[in-house]
Order: sequence, then C-alpha cells, then structure tokens
Amino acid sequence: MINRIHSVNAVYTCTVSVRSYECDSYGHVNNAVYLNYLEYARDEYLKDIGVSIPELRASGFGLLVAKISIEYRLPAFTDEFLTINTSALRQTLVGGVLRQVITRAAADNGAKPLVVAEADVTWVCVDSRGRPVRLPAAFHREAPVS
Repeated sequence: MINRIHSVNAVYTCTVSVRSYECDSYGHVNNAVYLNYLEYARDEYLKDIGVSIPELRASGFGLLVAKISIEYRLPAFTDEFLTINTSALRQTLVGGVLRQVITRAAADNGAKPLVVAEADVTWVCVDSRGRPVRLPAAFHREAPVS
C-alpha cells in the first residue's frame, strides 16, 4: 500500500477572480476557461502538499492529466470571486484522481456557497518518454504541516 502524501479528506482551497476576457458572448465564463482555473488550483495544491513540479521535471518525471470529467452547474460572471476546493479521491501506483469543486458566494451572505462546476481529474505520472511510471518519492512522504 502507498504511504499517501495527503489525506483523502484534506481539502486545499484557492480563489480566482473572473476577468472580462474570460467571458463569452453570453457574458459568463467560457466553459473552456474552467479548465485553466482547475489547472491553476491543481498546481497550487501540489505546492501546498510539498510536490515541486520543477524538481519532478528535473528528476525525469512529469504529471499528466489523463481524463477530466466536468459538470457545469451555474454560470459565473466578470469580477466574481470563485473558490476552488481540491482534494484527493484516491491515489494509485502511477497517479490518482482529484475532486475539484468551484463555488461562488451566494447572494445571501449567510447562505452556503453555490456550486458552479465540479470535476474529477484523473492524472498519471510519466517518465521522460511519456510512459506511465510508479510515483516518485515526492508522493511518499508526509505533507508539510500548515
């Protein structure tokens, strides 16, 4: 069994601001832009758990997205702040699956945030030739304490 670098219950949170050029002719965030938001949040998540992409690359490893399953729930608009929660659903010998949920504040400040989109992201670790390999040591140590 793998000694996971992070708990399946741990959630990393970051925030992005919607910029006007990210919106389509309907005035809401273009569906493809959400992929950029999710990638930004995954990069921040990796930093938070102590995985350095430059160090992985220097060691001959890469992390690739194999599949993204995304469900769009509500639109988001210019100048809104979106919160992206990222958590690990599972880790395998060569990768894993992350759950990412994008929310925005409800109009009523006391209400729960509204889910804008949800995605499950399957990722794999590859060698310098792009072939799947076992996860390197960076994924087998304890995450830094925040």
